[in-house]
Amino acid sequence: MSLLDIKDLSIAFRQAGSESRVVESLSFSVEAGETRALVGESGSGKSVTALSVMRLLPSPPVVYPQGEILFAGTDVLKADERTLRGLRGNRMAMIFQEPMVSLNPLHTIEKQLYEVLSLHRGMRREAARAEMLSCLDRVGIRNAVRRLSDFPHQLSGGERQRVMIAMALLTQPELLIADEPTTALDVTVQAQILTLLQELKREMNMGLLFITHNLNIVRRLADNVTVMRNGRGVESNITRELFTHPRHAYTKTLLDAEPEGFPDPIDASRPPLLRVEDLQVAFPIKRGLMRRVTGYHHALRSLSFTLRPGESLGLVGESGSGKSTTGLALLRLLRSQGEIWFDNQPLHQWDRRKMLPVRRQIQVVFQDPNSALNPRLSVLQIIAEGLRVHHPDLSAPQREQQVIDAMQEVGLDAETRHRYPAEFSGGQRQRIAIARALILKPRLIILDEPTSSLDRSVQKQILLLLKQLQREHQLAYLFISHDLQVVRSLCHQVVVLRQGEVVEQGQCEAIFAQPAEEYTRQLLSLA
Repeated sequence: MSLLDIKDLSIAFRQAGSESRVVESLSFSVEAGETRALVGESGSGKSVTALSVMRLLPSPPVVYPQGEILFAGTDVLKADERTLRGLRGNRMAMIFQEPMVSLNPLHTIEKQLYEVLSLHRGMRREAARAEMLSCLDRVGIRNAVRRLSDFPHQLSGGERQRVMIAMALLTQPELLIADEPTTALDVTVQAQILTLLQELKREMNMGLLFITHNLNIVRRLADNVTVMRNGRGVESNITRELFTHPRHAYTKTLLDAEPEGFPDPIDASRPPLLRVEDLQVAFPIKRGLMRRVTGYHHALRSLSFTLRPGESLGLVGESGSGKSTTGLALLRLLRSQGEIWFDNQPLHQWDRRKMLPVRRQIQVVFQDPNSALNPRLSVLQIIAEGLRVHHPDLSAPQREQQVIDAMQEVGLDAETRHRYPAEFSGGQRQRIAIARALILKPRLIILDEPTSSLDRSVQKQILLLLKQLQREHQLAYLFISHDLQVVRSLCHQVVVLRQGEVVEQGQCEAIFAQPAEEYTRQLLSLA
């Protein structure tokens, strides 16, 4: 008997007498010690299926018109609440995609880990503390004794995800469900997390249901794969067979959706649009009752580069390497030392008031469009926001026409401009964010991980859009990313950062072909 057996499962949302099916006749199994990858784009039904295995979706409105979810012989769909409480946490555990949302920001790591041991294993605090330290050490948290008193915001993204894994493993489950646990992590941290999951699975003979849209991870981690599209399982196979001989057309489309191509050539005779000389950022360290400055944390040291119109520069490195700090410093949103010349204007010498006219020429597209877009504003209001600030003389009809033009340019239906962000997919929301930046006709766009949270097929569409916009408007891009395949596809130059220091810098193709530094070689091998 399989550890988990899903047979002919259908899941629907029932509302106001109507029923909308989001999963249709899905079947697959997970054996003890096996990793089953569930692959597909956003909206394919992956996460809904995973949450249904633990019966975490509210019923109603969620109903199960047909099928079974058998865990070690127990039909989860027919189990009462007491049985489900015995399964959740104790025999089944789940790691969610975004640890910052899953962890309570008001409680220390110790309190949150202790809650698991107290509820599921009835442990007292002293015994639980030893267990927590052992588990944190096992998942690779350094200085575990000191980190217990930290709050989630004091940990890096990789450390938060490790805490989530520790929390899931404290009860030694038979089945671990991992829902996109490495999406927003750097390649080095991602590799560590995947290696950790493989080791723990072998040690505990644990079944692993791994949900992802990243096929590189599937190739490395999974024993078997189920591909989902529009709620249906379109193909299931052994991982090696699926990658070498995909049968379904949709599987072939997913495999072909990897970033490809190279950036358009640039005119090297044009003068630089942006010139950065010896850029440095340091944050004061304050201690004691009087909060006196006792030292400085150097987030960025001595970064220099030039960027021409129509050129892209990729900033690559792990979390904490100084990538986003560089973007904020260039926008003059952080205090910095060094020189920043934009169109021959010394931005490093300007105060906040003098910067205002320049701001429309330098725009930003953030990593998570779901967080970057105000959920209470319509798309029309969101995209027109910059026009209201920088072009207050425009009438409402003029603003609306410019919004329509911007939406059409990024491939959005202008008829949807009165809708709200929640009514769009992740890829559409990122197009809205690009339209918001584009409407001010900037010359430089800072792209901070704009594709990391997107499906590969959607990511490819966004990259093609960015290339097209760059070609048409001669935009300069500062592209912040940990995905080296994406950087190679879009960027002319690359700067590799580590802990605020420049490790390697130069033309993208030269560095990809023959990296000089060991750290760069490590990043490329992990990618």
